[in-house]
Amino acid sequence: MKRRSFLLACSTAAFAATPPSRLRIGQIGTEHAHAAGKMTAMRSLTDLWEVVGVVASDKGYDGVPVLTEEQLLSTPDLKAVAVETRVEDSCATAMRCVQAGKHVHLDKPGALNHDEFKTMRLDAEKRGLTVQMGYMLRYNPAFELLFQAVREGWFGEITEIDAAMGKLANGSTRGAIRKLEGGGMFELACHVMDAVVTLLGKPQTVIGFSTPTQDDGVKDNQMAVLQYPKATAVIRCNHADPFGGPRRRFNVTGTEGTFEIVPLESGKVNLSLTTARGSYKKGTQSFQLDVPKDRYAGEFSDLAKVVRGEKKLAWDAAHDIAVHETVLRAAGVWK
Repeated sequence: MKRRSFLLACSTAAFAATPPSRLRIGQIGTEHAHAAGKMTAMRSLTDLWEVVGVVASDKGYDGVPVLTEEQLLSTPDLKAVAVETRVEDSCATAMRCVQAGKHVHLDKPGALNHDEFKTMRLDAEKRGLTVQMGYMLRYNPAFELLFQAVREGWFGEITEIDAAMGKLANGSTRGAIRKLEGGGMFELACHVMDAVVTLLGKPQTVIGFSTPTQDDGVKDNQMAVLQYPKATAVIRCNHADPFGGPRRRFNVTGTEGTFEIVPLESGKVNLSLTTARGSYKKGTQSFQLDVPKDRYAGEFSDLAKVVRGEKKLAWDAAHDIAVHETVLRAAGVWK
């Protein structure tokens, strides 16, 4: 082989063997409850992401450059930004990122005001940019199986969903919830609300209830009923439950089966079917799915595929807008 042809062949082979370059990402804010975990997830995915810095009002994270927002958004080849501010600031921050041409990972629940959230989401979609909401249940293996099962009609017509997401809130958490008009339903139960809307779409009506356990102005004990043409979904959020973690659950019942996840992120499933489906038999069975140690890694692995153009995010602007409206109604903020 001539030297020129040999070098060309070698360079072509080397290029083919080289994995895609890492995508550049940064984070704005450290105040959100998930902020540190999201940073850890991004930094752990070293084959996908290069974390260029964090915009922080305090010291930030060891080994991560602290930048101003202007410095971060002007970083060459920056592809995405994780917005981990207080919810009061999150939507405006996301909008600035979108206007700078960046994809966004926006932590829940996204905004206090629905019109602001809707405007931001539609603007991002118009620009061809992805806004990935930080609802971690989307990437939990049990929920991924549930979403697949419903798409494939395992359970016939869904007639009911029963879900609960509570905890025993300490003084700091109660103080944070007190500042939010929607209370715990808005701040925490939005995770399961996203799953309900993924399965059934936007409800016809939403009725919210609040029965506080104390007189400190905290909405710590809430329930919402979502009504659909042939189904109802009941969602509870109790921040005065000493066993809230183990009791967190998500149960779907249909005319041909049921699917129960309890505790919520455990990967433990109780499945009942009137007809065998795939590898699952007719009747009742319980099984354990493997759950990744990092609950957020799946989010950023999926986001990398979206940014590279390998796929579209499964949840579009219309879905996120419907979830946000439903959450506000369930929390009693919007009638």
